[in-house]
Order: sequence, then structure tokens, then C-alpha cells
Amino acid sequence: MQTIRSIKKMQAVAREIVAKGKTIALVPTMGYLHEGHLSLIRRAKKTADVVITTIFVNPAQFGPREDIKRYPRDEKGDIKKITEVLGKAAADAVVFIPRGEDIYADDFQSWVTVEKLTKTLEGAKRPTHFRGVTTVVAKLFNITRPDAVVFGMKDFQQAVVLRQMTRDLGYPIKFIVASTVREKDGLAMSSRNAYLGDIERWEAVCLYYALSTAKEMVKAGVTDTKVIGSEMRAVIKATCRMAKVDYIAFTEFDTLKPVKTISKGTSCSLAVHVRGVRLIDNMKLL
Repeated sequence: MQTIRSIKKMQAVAREIVAKGKTIALVPTMGYLHEGHLSLIRRAKKTADVVITTIFVNPAQFGPREDIKRYPRDEKGDIKKITEVLGKAAADAVVFIPRGEDIYADDFQSWVTVEKLTKTLEGAKRPTHFRGVTTVVAKLFNITRPDAVVFGMKDFQQAVVLRQMTRDLGYPIKFIVASTVREKDGLAMSSRNAYLGDIERWEAVCLYYALSTAKEMVKAGVTDTKVIGSEMRAVIKATCRMAKVDYIAFTEFDTLKPVKTISKGTSCSLAVHVRGVRLIDNMKLL
């Protein structure tokens, strides 16, 4: 498996792959890979001839008070995990680990922005976040020339935003959103789970408990989002007394438009601070 750090080298290798008539599946990550990431790589392996996994802790998607310096990193471990999960397919695979100064030169001033979908949920709380996400992913598309890209449902809004960008800019890329991978107790796998101590780890399942409660209420015939949201908050507080709910939102799955009544396709998203660690999760309710 090749490890490439140069943009020019990655572009040249991508051209070579295409010239050989092979297809490329891209898996963009920020590293510190867990089983959720590995499931995306497995999906990519089934989708195309060559898998390109990118590892880049993107500074443009972090706000001024966010955790970029603290964000966990394990480049050597990540490369080993990718090699193992790909098996024989690793022989043709690529790990692209670009340098920050190459992605964002000193005079960098061009940004990709998706307008409406980024104004709500995470975008409302982190106003510069998605501009950074869409810009870096557009750059990765241009560099690696993928036929398919795989993202996870764990970052639901991100997937919706990037799918819109892919359509709007005319990228000829198959856009795949894979299911969220969870721990045995339901906690959505995330690199930021590394921040959790024993107590925080136990309390972090409050997000999953709340979403599961919402889904059960919908199954029982409750459709009023105010009623469901109130019960979700109670479940969160019962599990983690110190939890601070950033938001609980009920939206249409594709448009992210808020809804007052649950109907087919409604998704619930939430962000919760568990003793200082901000976690997000989501679940389709019907």
C-alpha cells in the first residue's frame, strides 16, 4: 500500500489508476480510525478496484475555541488498520496524508459553500465548520478523482451537505452513506470518544438512550416533536445529570427542514455536552 503526502504525486497516481481502466473509491477521514471508519473502508473495497483513504485533520473545519490541538492522532496505527482491513486489496490501495500547508497555502482564499443546508443544526452552532468541510472535500475530489465516495451516517448533516455539493458542482461521483457503527451499549463510534473517562463513557450513552426513546415513542403513535423532545431531555438528564443539551432537532431527512410532527423520513439529531465533551448522534425515526 502506498502512503502519499504530496498533492502532485497523488494526482499522478490517480491519473495512472484511471488510465489502467480501474475505478477509485475514496474514504475521507481525519484519522484516529475506529471500527466505524473501517466499515467505510470495507464498503469502499466492495465498490471499486482501488481504495484511497485520506487522513487529514482539517484546520478549516475547527472553530477558534475548538479542539484541533487536542484531536487524537495515530498515523502509524491508522496505516496498520487500513492495511489489515483491506487484506489483499491493500496492494493497490493508497493512503493520502497531505500536508496542511499544501492544502491551504499562505495566500489561500477560495472556499466552497453550500448555502441553505449549513444554516441549521451543527451549522447554527459552528458557523464556519461546513465551509471548511466542503472546501477540503472538494479539493480531495479534485486531487484523487474518485468514482465513488463513502461517508458515514454518524455525521448525518455532513453527509447531506456533501451530497448536495457533489450534485451542485457536477462531480461524477457515486455518493454512498453507510450506517452508523455503534458500541455494544449503543454509543456511536467517534474519534472524540477517546476524550471520555470511565464515568463520561458510561454517561455518554445518554444520547443513544434518548434517540431510542424517541423511536419507541413514535412506534407507540406519538408524533408531536415537542412531547418527544421533552422526554428525550428527561432521559438525558436521568443518565447524565451534568449533561448540557446543545440541541435536539427533528428534520426532514433530505432537506433538513424542521418539522413539528413526525412523518415518514423524519430524522432526529442531537448534540450534547457530557462533562465537557461535545457528542453528536442521530436516528431516523420513521
